[in-house]
Amino acid sequence: MQIDDRLATVLRHRAAGERAARTQYRQLLDLLGARRTTGDESMLAAAWLRLAALGETIPVPDRAAMIREPGLRFRNPELALHLADDEPEVAASALAVAQLSVDDWEATIPRLPVRARGFLRLRRDLPPQTQELLERLGVHDRGLPRPDVAEEAAETENSSPAADIAERLGAKSAAVSPIRPIPANDHAATAPVRDTNDDGDDGEIGALVRRIESFRKARSNRPQPDNAPRLPLGEKADNGRVPLIGFAFTTDSEGRIDWAERNVAPMVVGAILPPAREAAKRHRQPLRHVELHWEGAPMVTGNWIVDAAPRFTDPGGRFYGYAGRFRRPPPADTVVDRPQTDRSADLMRQLLHELKTPVNAIQGFAEVIQQQLFGPTPHEYRALAATIAGDAARMLAGFDELDRLARLESGALELQLGHCDFAEVLGRTVDQLQDVLKSRGSAFELDQHGNRDASVPLACEDAEALAWRLLATLAGSVGANERLRLEVADTDGVIMLSCDLPAAFAARDDIFTDSSRATGSVSAGMFGTGFALRLARAEARAIHGDLHREGSRLILLLPQLAATQPAMSATEA
Repeated sequence: MQIDDRLATVLRHRAAGERAARTQYRQLLDLLGARRTTGDESMLAAAWLRLAALGETIPVPDRAAMIREPGLRFRNPELALHLADDEPEVAASALAVAQLSVDDWEATIPRLPVRARGFLRLRRDLPPQTQELLERLGVHDRGLPRPDVAEEAAETENSSPAADIAERLGAKSAAVSPIRPIPANDHAATAPVRDTNDDGDDGEIGALVRRIESFRKARSNRPQPDNAPRLPLGEKADNGRVPLIGFAFTTDSEGRIDWAERNVAPMVVGAILPPAREAAKRHRQPLRHVELHWEGAPMVTGNWIVDAAPRFTDPGGRFYGYAGRFRRPPPADTVVDRPQTDRSADLMRQLLHELKTPVNAIQGFAEVIQQQLFGPTPHEYRALAATIAGDAARMLAGFDELDRLARLESGALELQLGHCDFAEVLGRTVDQLQDVLKSRGSAFELDQHGNRDASVPLACEDAEALAWRLLATLAGSVGANERLRLEVADTDGVIMLSCDLPAAFAARDDIFTDSSRATGSVSAGMFGTGFALRLARAEARAIHGDLHREGSRLILLLPQLAATQPAMSATEA
């Protein structure tokens, strides 16, 4: 198949009747359930909107039945997330038939609603890695069985051949058969059977109460793993003890502990502290980072580090003991080799993810109206929708720039390495901007000093983005009849681009924090000139270069690809 237009064909038809709506809903489930349907983002957005609109017209049991049909292909994690937000019956059916890979489960489960994660515990075909992830997220117990299932199982277990024959002959039982509670999870013990002669609703309610009691008893008897997450509700560990990490103490002149904090005083008061006793006999010097092993009660047994200072009477200056503190030594694995990411950058990325969701939805609705996917639309509304879609696209581009800067500054993003002639890229970018500057009588004057090799270890796409972001920011602030000189040179394995700052830039104290917008027709971004230069500096530093200001000039340093020595940063230069 050269061109897959199945999704476009389905969206082209309008589901006017109830039968057509069910048919189209089933078709969209089948197409969106596959991982690769189309590369047209606008068409995919329209498909998701149509699926949500059809779901509001089809009853919940019918949607759940369509999802459980054997012929449905369900391998798209985005469809699982979409259906998990629906009614519990629809979410349970979707998560019961989803066939995802281990990586898809790992990326999808943390994004599922909390109530939807429990449905996955009913499955027995999940990979071991997925089951471990559910355990780490605290999804340990399975849900209670449905009452009709429990009663049928109990009746089947307690039935006998004679009872079956009597039932077939139409005999009416005078008493209600006992109902045995079924455990709510796999680890539950069998609950004792309680007979009941209650009729009507009381018997059903009593059976449900006994099932819940069995579930609670099984859960309380099962040990929780050490890494089980706990809510910040003030609960304590199972043993009720908080690990002792340190306590204060004092000793007398002979090194015997005569006071300690209340929670450990009965365990240590009266014991001899050997380092204090030895120091008291000699020069009575302070104890600094003294390591010792203490034997005693389980809470204080182990390795400690002691710091203490001598005490003297005032007046008189007579030595009468030490005052200090016990503390546990740090664990051996506290040193982590991997770099620690900036928490603020992570929070920024999460915030941007939350902002992109409604903007994507607005853009999708606008494109649906502009392309008339749901039917004819007046041209005035189509024009407004096109404007909204364009504004949403610019907002998403700005969010991408914020995300890129946050990841670059935190070290979470590395630019793609490659081979690119930066002087050639600068030449093409200057030629594109000259026509814009010519209308104001301004221009860029590029001087490459006959440079033959200006290759940098950067992919051409990233190099073009860096050159455009830098020069477009300068061009947007250049004044009338102003000419900016650009010089490219290579010195000691470093490609250096020196640019004249526009007069509007030169008068500012810190050009990297300036929030003013470019006044010209060319702009490198929606967040102002300072943000654009800061992003360009982060991109340069990602490949061990730099961008800084020297008086009235802007200096860009990039490592030369052919250099034998590593490129110098601005501080080293």
